[in-house]
Order: sequence, then structure tokens, then C-alpha cells
Amino acid sequence: MKQNIKKSSAGKRGESIRSDCYFEIELKNSGRQTPASLPDSTSGIKLNIKSKVQSMYGESIKEMVLDMCKFFGLKDAKILLEDHGALPFVIAARFELAVKRIFPDLEKEYLLPLNQKNKYLTSRDKLRRSRLYLPGNEPKFFVNAGLHSPDGIILDLEDSVALTEKDAAQLLVRNALRSVDFYGAERMVRINQLPKGLEDLKFIIPHNVNVILIPKCESAEQIHLLEKEVEKLKKLHKIQSANGGEIYFMPIIESALGVIKAFEIASASKNICALAVGLEDYTADIGTQRTNEGRESIFARQMLVNAAKAAGIQAIDTVFSDIADMDALRQSVIEAKSLGFEGKGCIHPRQIKVVHEAFAPTSEEIEKAKKIVLAFGEAEKKGLGVVSLGSKMIDPPVVKRALRTIDLAIMNKIISENWRKEQ
Repeated sequence: MKQNIKKSSAGKRGESIRSDCYFEIELKNSGRQTPASLPDSTSGIKLNIKSKVQSMYGESIKEMVLDMCKFFGLKDAKILLEDHGALPFVIAARFELAVKRIFPDLEKEYLLPLNQKNKYLTSRDKLRRSRLYLPGNEPKFFVNAGLHSPDGIILDLEDSVALTEKDAAQLLVRNALRSVDFYGAERMVRINQLPKGLEDLKFIIPHNVNVILIPKCESAEQIHLLEKEVEKLKKLHKIQSANGGEIYFMPIIESALGVIKAFEIASASKNICALAVGLEDYTADIGTQRTNEGRESIFARQMLVNAAKAAGIQAIDTVFSDIADMDALRQSVIEAKSLGFEGKGCIHPRQIKVVHEAFAPTSEEIEKAKKIVLAFGEAEKKGLGVVSLGSKMIDPPVVKRALRTIDLAIMNKIISENWRKEQ
């Protein structure tokens, strides 16, 4: 009888690989049976495990692989695992992908327990000074990302992932959302450009995501399409939005059309928390080169800030691509702040500290804001309709700006919430 042999592979291999693994699966005959009819024995499974951590974790890795074989109903299988220190969430994702590359219609998911440390929620107006981009198919970057204290961590399914690895990134990002401790950072995922990005949602909506980044957004209709699919998945998986558990959207404007429609996009949903700009694609769209000075994009950035403020949401600036020039990064953030931006994308952890410092209010700004707020408070106590500080009159917009400066100083932990008592 002629044997029907099916093979697949998933993961990364080579001497330079770290925190990752590689699977090869070879199935003879059907190679699979339903879990209901699967015997307790896994004698038909031949494992070949080569692990850099064999002495410490070899037995637990073996048990995990055999458990996954039972879960997916594998039999008569030869399995090679080359492990370069991969954590369980990576091993599980790579194995599941290898199985699903043989059986594309298989819907079962091998889900690890949800990390209880990541059950914190988010809010629409959360501080979003920094967002650290991580390629979705590079788990070596995931585990320590939160230690750098970014306000948000973006697990990317779009531009940083090759077309041949999109399926791998979906499973890795899903497992990372469930397993990795991000140390309080907002859990963000950049999906693929719509409509393809709708397929990404089933891998993130049920699995502990805070914010969805929508690349190359050009219309309110795209937001409505996304929102409809998100609500459908939330209902299917019984995800509650009450008590701050909402999933927010951050459209990214990256084209001339997107800039023109920025307000339409910004106001398309109550779940939009911020509007971001992506200048690499934008400058290509208008036929010019991106520069550090940014003259070519000043119109787009001001349009985006104005649209965001009109819609009552945050404006987030683009990434700074030169990871070696911290002085230029600082100047870029200072300029972004002067235009009204409240955050910036980061592509390397070393950028985070500079971004936070540059967006924080200066000591001069804080002292001036304190004086304005205190003077306004005293005037209110006396029932005065006119407030002055020295020779200058203070009107409500000035007070509002001063209060925002105080709030930012508190959020950045520059002053305490009880600063009035310390005066």
C-alpha cells in the first residue's frame, strides 16, 4: 500500500537564532485523527528534540509537544524540533502553524492560559507618549519590551512582516497577548491594511488587546467596517466593554487622501482614541522624500493635529527612523510637541526615554501653569469675573492649557497630585 506522506515546517533555524524554534512535521498516511478517537498512547509519534536548554527544560518541552500532538489528533508523525531557547508561547505558536500548514481548514486553537499580570485595562485618554513597534514574527523582542517602560507596545502584523510569514505572526501575536508580561504597557496590535486586516481580528480581539492600529486609513467607511467586525467578535466571545474594558482604535493616516479626510476618520467612532500619522508612505504618495526637517510634511501633520483636536482625541506623530541620533530625535519630539502632538512612535527601545523627556512639561512651563491655576482659584473664591497674573489677563483657554500642563506633569511624575499643599 502506497503511503501518503505530508510535510510542513514553521519557525526559524540557524546558529544566530535566539528565543525561537523550528519545527518539521512529517505525517504518514492520514497522519491525523479526531481527538475523540485518539488513544492515550503517543507511541506513533517519533520526536527528535534538539534544544539549547535540554538539560533544564528538555522533559517539559517533550511533554508539551506530545500534549499538542494529542490536542490536534496527530498520529504516525515524525517531528523535529530545533529549540533556541523559545518560551512556551513561541513553541506552541510554531507547532500550531506547522500543523495548520498541513491542514489549512483546521480551526482548533491551542491556547495557553491568560497571564493574570496582563489583565489591566486602558482608557481613551491614557498617556500615549511612546509606542514601541515590534515585528510580529520576531518573538525574541517581545519578552523584555515592557522593561523599557513604553506607554504602549505595538505587535505589528503589517509592514514589518513578510507576506510568507503573515500566518506565523498572527499566531505569535495571539499567544504573546495571552502570555507575555508587558509590565503595564498598553497592548496594541497593528493589523494589515483593510480589508485584509479584518482576518487579523480573530487572532487578537478575544485575546487581551487594548488598541487596534489601522494602517493606511482613508475613510470613515473603513472604520465602520472594522467596528462592525470587532463588535461581532466581542459578542461571539462574550467580551464585556464595561468598567474600562473597551477596545480602542488608532487610525494611521499615510496618504494624501487620508490627510484630506482626517476629521471624517477621527470622528467615525467613539472607540477611536487617537489619530496617528505615518510619513514614509505619505511622502511617497505625494512624490517627495522624507527629511529630518519635515518641511514636506508640515501640512499633513498640522491637518492631522487639527482633525484630532476637533474630534477630541489624541494626535500621535510618526516614528523617527535614525535610531543612532538622539539629539535629532529630541528636536523632532520638541517640534512635534509644539505642533500639538502628544506622542511619537518608537522603533528602538533607546528612543523611549528621550521621547518621554521631550514630551514632558519643562520646569518653566510647570511653574507658570501653577501660578495660573492658583490665581484662577483665588479669583473664583472671591467671585471675580476677571483674572490677572501680573500685567496679563488670564482667560479660560489659558487656564485650560495650564491645567493640562499640570495633568501632564503629574502623569509624568514630575510633581505630586497634592502639589497645591506643597506650595
